[in-house]
Amino acid sequence: MAKKEKPLLNYLVYLAIRIVVAALQAISLEAGKSLARGLAWLIYKVDKRHRQVAHENLSLAFPELAGDFPARDRIVRKVLEHFCTLLIEIVHLPRIMNSRNWRKFLDLGDSPIIVDALLKNRPLMIVTGHFGNWEMAGFSLGLLGFTTHAIARTLDNPHLENFLRSFRERTGQKLLAKKGDFDQMTHILAAGGTIATLADQDAGPRGQFVQFFGRPASTHKAIALLAMEFNVPMAVVGVPRVGKPMKYQVVCEDIIDPQEYEGRPDALHAITQRYTSALERMIRKYPEQYFWLHRRWKHQPPVKKSKQPQVA
Repeated sequence: MAKKEKPLLNYLVYLAIRIVVAALQAISLEAGKSLARGLAWLIYKVDKRHRQVAHENLSLAFPELAGDFPARDRIVRKVLEHFCTLLIEIVHLPRIMNSRNWRKFLDLGDSPIIVDALLKNRPLMIVTGHFGNWEMAGFSLGLLGFTTHAIARTLDNPHLENFLRSFRERTGQKLLAKKGDFDQMTHILAAGGTIATLADQDAGPRGQFVQFFGRPASTHKAIALLAMEFNVPMAVVGVPRVGKPMKYQVVCEDIIDPQEYEGRPDALHAITQRYTSALERMIRKYPEQYFWLHRRWKHQPPVKKSKQPQVA
């Protein structure tokens, strides 16, 4: 059943968010970060469901923390503070970061590897997750003159969708709808373009199951399938916070060339496992910067029924 349109409510929600964004932009970044710490404390107190999800996920990912509630709880609090701070930073990003001062906020770290991949006469897929500041990656590439296309879910509220799109596309990045723009994705890759995607979301019971922190995780197949079909190298990238007040570093954990898996019957699984393992390695270094609040292991492989011995 299609969702009922609520144009007035959509506009009022959009207006309220625009007012909040304007208010946040009117205060200093440091004041905003103080506000973020207070907001993280409030969310921790009132949002029991997501707090429990984070504890469950951390217990699964780090078995040594399963019986250590205080240690897990410290990470949960840091996760909330990181993402509340991230929200403030994203709001301020277009006003404080530009083509002249970007080095103040971003250490390019492994940039030669990524730039080399971007400049080659081949398409490229940038694979990342809900880790560090993934929005800064696309924003920064645009500042540096690279055109990328990011896959994102279209918001139900058309006013918010247009507002967020205008922010993300401000420096030259283009957005592709997660559902509905598949033909455009294939056209971009066939033409040698660059597509960026988040690759750490549960893909449901029919996804490709690979190991993530030692546990099967349902992962979308389309990423590896596109790489294989169009012979697209994959750069597994993260942008963790490495300093204050707003300092991030570009990390390229792996470059995966699908040509290495040509002819292998398990190529789809092997490529998906490889980029998932690369994401895991980055997250292990900065566990407080990963979005443990979503159910990454929501779906598990179906249990195979054992054959019952026949009675003679």
